[in-house]
Amino acid sequence: MSQMGFRLLEISRWIVCALIGILTGLIACFIDIVVEKLAGVKYDVVKKSIEKFTEVGGLSISLILWAALNAIFVMFGSVIVAFFEPIAAGSGIPQIKCYLNGVKVPRVVRLKTLVVKVCGVICSVAGGLAVGKEGPMIHSGAVVAAGISQGRSTSLKRDFKIFEYFRRDTEKRDFVSAGAAAGVSAAFGAPVGGVLFSLEEGASFWNQMLTWRIFFASMISTFTLNFFLSVYHHKPGDLSSPGLINFGRFESESVEYSLYEIPIFILMGAAGGALGALFNILNYWLTIFRIRYIHRPCLQVMEAMLVAVVTAAVSFAMIYFSDDCQPIGEDRVEYPLQARCRAAVNSLRHKTFSVEALCFRLGQLMTFPGSYNPMTLGLFTLSYFFLACWTYGLTVSAGVFIPTLLIGAAWGRLFGICLAKMPTNDTGKIWADPGKYALIGAAAQLGGIVRMTLSLTVIMVEATGNVTYGLPIMLVLMTSKIVGDYFIEGLYDIHIKLQSVPFLHWEAPATSHSLTAREVMSSPVTCFSRLEKVGTIVEILSNTTMNHNGFPVVSEFTDGHVPGKICGLILRSQLIVLLKHKVFVERARSRLNRRTLQLKDFRDAYPRFPPIQSIHVSQDERECMMDLTEFMNPTPYTVPQETSLPRVFKLFRALGLRHLVVVDSENMVVGLVTRKDLARYHLGKHGLEEMQLSQT
Repeated sequence: MSQMGFRLLEISRWIVCALIGILTGLIACFIDIVVEKLAGVKYDVVKKSIEKFTEVGGLSISLILWAALNAIFVMFGSVIVAFFEPIAAGSGIPQIKCYLNGVKVPRVVRLKTLVVKVCGVICSVAGGLAVGKEGPMIHSGAVVAAGISQGRSTSLKRDFKIFEYFRRDTEKRDFVSAGAAAGVSAAFGAPVGGVLFSLEEGASFWNQMLTWRIFFASMISTFTLNFFLSVYHHKPGDLSSPGLINFGRFESESVEYSLYEIPIFILMGAAGGALGALFNILNYWLTIFRIRYIHRPCLQVMEAMLVAVVTAAVSFAMIYFSDDCQPIGEDRVEYPLQARCRAAVNSLRHKTFSVEALCFRLGQLMTFPGSYNPMTLGLFTLSYFFLACWTYGLTVSAGVFIPTLLIGAAWGRLFGICLAKMPTNDTGKIWADPGKYALIGAAAQLGGIVRMTLSLTVIMVEATGNVTYGLPIMLVLMTSKIVGDYFIEGLYDIHIKLQSVPFLHWEAPATSHSLTAREVMSSPVTCFSRLEKVGTIVEILSNTTMNHNGFPVVSEFTDGHVPGKICGLILRSQLIVLLKHKVFVERARSRLNRRTLQLKDFRDAYPRFPPIQSIHVSQDERECMMDLTEFMNPTPYTVPQETSLPRVFKLFRALGLRHLVVVDSENMVVGLVTRKDLARYHLGKHGLEEMQLSQT
């Protein structure tokens, strides 16, 4: 390729990133508007019913109506996930983490997955579940990036003949990391936080230009969302919208904090870590129960509907038995609803109804003084904690960010109110502002559950629009992670482990230095010679017990079956393309092949390579020979069999490898190390442990 060709390629990368940002912003705008419309319709129906039956009696009719509306929305969202695309369940962040880590997760970046994800999250949020729409935005952005970067849709069977150079794993993963960052940026209005999220939680390998392009995609995503929302709200050109979530804006008096408050913040971080660990432990056992007993789609839909009905019943009960009524002021409650209150709004109603529509603003907990009394906050924290724990893991598209932030903000404000009631020498000064403790509590709770540190610090700072709390938030998140990790892993890591995915962390287990490549490698290895019989290749690829994707190519076999010196490495996908085009030595000599195989043939087959069963090879063709020299990788990465496990681990992580050939002192193939060989070792309660991994 010429120098001009490389420049055009670089320009194409920037164009793809711009398109990723624009489409991700449009999807976020669509989700936000549709949820607002559906929530408004449901709010009007329930409000009229409650007002009617408050006067004449029979509020149970309103409860049944509310629960029925929730169940209908959730049923539709759960049915499309359970029956049409199960991979769209949940937030999608664990699956995207695995994909960016180098694991090929089936169907995770398909167009069908995106459609089900968007429709599912709209139904889940409008159906009143304790969920948020921010997490699925990350998955949606990743799917958009995977589709645009390939210049075609395999689902729609349309090839636009553009961006053909990007049809390979490394390029596609880079763009998917940009899509995930654009999703974070659209959800939280935090472009820098999106970049750091991709760095901390996703990408296996990183470079400077990739950082710059991901940041560009994130900025375009935020700009697109702000622009179209400003048009929708009849304020064209007003680009001050922070994203799908609003933490409120802190005034200059409320952002002040003193040195003596830092230990208090750290204690709140420890409490958030402990509560996050409790949340994760409960959800872990609940997920195991679901895997064992609720694995049929019809049962999964019924469970989701049950949770929707229970959520409505709990919310209604809290409104009915609570006497915490607040005056209806200007711009205080988006959907005010009165239940047993006169000229006021029930503050529990404010939380429970508006939260499910995701129109509740976290800024209400963080900035308005005197909004809620301690009993209201305590009741909300307790009920919402268990509802959110029960909801995460249902067969619906939903995120965990919003409920976690709300739980943390509620108990943080409760803690701040208790501190404010302590006596002080200066009677005219508030000892502690509850709003800033709500912010710290939200950060502590979210950090204790998902265990993000760097990216979450920047996301919280960007979302609040003030850098003053950067240090306290960082200390709180570090403390919550340390305390939480003492009990159990983060929520996403738990679900990755439950799915038996060969996920590679940043570092090898601390006590693995005594293990060598010889002890972790797969052996014996299935190898091919440079000139291999077609029948042998077909038999090996058709063998279901050996689902290998990479095969070392050796110079010869000694003593019949012992592999010789390493010559190269060839992939299953390459062999399938060669068999499909019948690239045999005999056909080349007789000039039956009309043209030579080109790199474009391999790119066109990516990523859905045909299965070996679909390729017809006649009995005569099985006797032909195939020369692998021209198509194999002649310089595969190799290590001596005495290499330590941490060193092998670093090679895999830094270079993004999928196969590592193990050789002896004479360069003879003795084994092969794959991701599954490395990922099955982890540090458990009893030292270094070996776990079972999924074979798919």
